[in-house]
Amino acid sequence: MTVERLTQLFAERRRDGRTVLVVYLCVGDPSVEDSRACALAALEAGADALELGVPYSDPTADGPVIAAASYRAIQNGGSMKSALDVARAVRASSDAPIVLFGYYNPIMAHGDDVLPADAAAAGVDALLIVDLPPEEGRSLRDAAEAARLAVVPLLAPTSDADRERAVLARASGFVYYVSMTGVTGAGHAPLEEAGRSATRLRVRAGLPVVVGFGIDSPQKARAVADQGVDGVVVGTAIVRAMAEQETTPERVRAVGDLVRSLRLALDAS
Repeated sequence: MTVERLTQLFAERRRDGRTVLVVYLCVGDPSVEDSRACALAALEAGADALELGVPYSDPTADGPVIAAASYRAIQNGGSMKSALDVARAVRASSDAPIVLFGYYNPIMAHGDDVLPADAAAAGVDALLIVDLPPEEGRSLRDAAEAARLAVVPLLAPTSDADRERAVLARASGFVYYVSMTGVTGAGHAPLEEAGRSATRLRVRAGLPVVVGFGIDSPQKARAVADQGVDGVVVGTAIVRAMAEQETTPERVRAVGDLVRSLRLALDAS
């Protein structure tokens, strides 16, 4: 189904007056098996979609929590292959949208003309490539279109009108609006302002818009949702919750508890 899963999810949540909750995990931290177990726990607890992070040695957009997780993941079997394996395992028991999140280098190593078909076969619905500017990656974008995978763009408060038009030219699925300049996990993001900007962006983009960076608590998730955004992304808080536990059952429980609290906050009237 690929991109249609995203389209259907956002349409259903908008109809029901609910905010989409997207949860990020770094595949391989602390193990590939833990990633699979916690991904399923997140969906069971109320996440609407997953971002499966492909670990990379130079994650320039990520703050210290996710950067450290990426380093650990590489040591523990995290890779493009394992991310696709986790996607395949999740898809076997869930119809929730899956976004493959990462940097261009692992995609290039895999083969940017073949990765979209391999991802679609594993049950992935979209690619989100942090460091791929709109002027680059034509063969990847063409292959993604052929495989019916969305290519999700990122926009930031610093994106001017010309940059916005370039970024949105081949966008599909949804738009990821970065709440601030800087890296993930910062606690000082102007979230309410970002939410309002994202809501205005939706009109110009003609696509759902989700807000990420700096949303690490139910209260912050609700503050963004109250501005009328289509969705919120929570990553650093999930990665931190997993890192603070010693065993797989404890990690599964921690992720489930956090996602349930986020879901309750987003659904509060």
